[in-house]
Amino acid sequence: MAAFWQQRGRRQEQGGGGGVIDGLGSVFDVLLANARLVLGVSGAAVLALATLAVKRLIDRATSPRDEGDPKAEQKTLEETWQDLALIKTTPKTPKKQRREDLSEPLLSPARPLVPGEAQDSRACSAPLGAPRVKSSPLRCLTLQERLLSHHSSRLAVPEIQVSLVPQLARSISTQLQNFLRSKCPELPFGRLFLSGALLDGLEVLAADHIHLMLPMVLDAGLWSLIPGEDTVVRNPQYWMIKRVDLGYFPRGCSPWDKFMVGRYLSSNVLNETLHKMLVASINWPAIGSLLECVIHPVVASRELKLEVKHDQVELSITLFPVVEMEDKVLLAVPPEGPVENLWLESFYRAEVSKVKELDAGDSGARQRCLRILNGVCRSHPTLHKLGGSPVTHVILHLSGSDWAEESLADRFQQVLEELVAYLEKGVLPSYFNPKINLFSGLSEEEIDEMGFVLYRAMSEPELLLE
Repeated sequence: MAAFWQQRGRRQEQGGGGGVIDGLGSVFDVLLANARLVLGVSGAAVLALATLAVKRLIDRATSPRDEGDPKAEQKTLEETWQDLALIKTTPKTPKKQRREDLSEPLLSPARPLVPGEAQDSRACSAPLGAPRVKSSPLRCLTLQERLLSHHSSRLAVPEIQVSLVPQLARSISTQLQNFLRSKCPELPFGRLFLSGALLDGLEVLAADHIHLMLPMVLDAGLWSLIPGEDTVVRNPQYWMIKRVDLGYFPRGCSPWDKFMVGRYLSSNVLNETLHKMLVASINWPAIGSLLECVIHPVVASRELKLEVKHDQVELSITLFPVVEMEDKVLLAVPPEGPVENLWLESFYRAEVSKVKELDAGDSGARQRCLRILNGVCRSHPTLHKLGGSPVTHVILHLSGSDWAEESLADRFQQVLEELVAYLEKGVLPSYFNPKINLFSGLSEEEIDEMGFVLYRAMSEPELLLE
């Protein structure tokens, strides 16, 4: 310290910035003089080390260089880095405790072990102020263990929803069936039935939606199916239902003729008629009072949808008119646009049946993998459109692989890799009809975003389970 102040005195005599340095030195003197009173012995020592380093930096910055020493600049840089290292390695003073921290037990510094105090010495071996933590061995979960834990603990639907939702939906179905029979006795509607992942054991997270299927009985001699690729839309996923033999069986012979546009049964006209009934003709307040819930038809939706609020659950019920002909299941779900006579082919029943059949044949984990992926897609804002049918078809494409439970992690990663490959191509062929592209309803931006998320997850699949 004496040498430092002698150098500062010489620079002060030379003038220039000496006055400023002298002022700073005086401030440091005052700080060091009072440090012991304020901070104690250890605090004063810490402050002295830091002050010394700062003074050396100031001194080196203001002192004139030795013109004859070619290594002066190098020495200055080296000494500066040493001083910076000195500052960084200076021990930090303990932070002032908060009021709430005072109630926590403090651990004293370690001291020599005295016989008879083994238990107390273990408690006091931690540094001052450190919380007392129970020691437990660290264990990294494998992906297999994470998947099994995620499936059992985070995907389960609350038991009250599992029991109450189907019961409530069936009660609403009965009321709607009675109304249709009284309002439209000439229309041969079949018996309404429920459909959806909840009933098939594939629902995850929450049972907040269910499908209500409304069968339409058509005379096969008066109607025939036209494949979608033979129509103007050129989409094999859609079909048209054409009225035939109008010369022998004129318009009016079929009760469904009132919903025709041209010579085709219009899904749009049928949906508009049912939508008006749901919104304006049915006394939902009275039905809701009878069932101890509140029922509202969704007016602005293109779908036939009911919102149900119960004390214990909130439920969305979507009504689908359905036609079953020639081993096809067609839903009155036309695509957006001016085309109004198209019916969407549904593979849901075949998908669930095939997955369960394959699992039963080799005791596989396809359903478990499907539930995990559906949960991931449902909770992820970017992947929600991949859940359900697309993921199911990818799993079905991999049906020849080893799907034993101990291979769940390998199959999970393989499904991610396959999804990324299909997204890169922009094409996911249907398992039941390779002509159908299940990605046809996605935009390029959605495909890019989904591909990016899944590409990152290929190296760290655990990210999807967080």
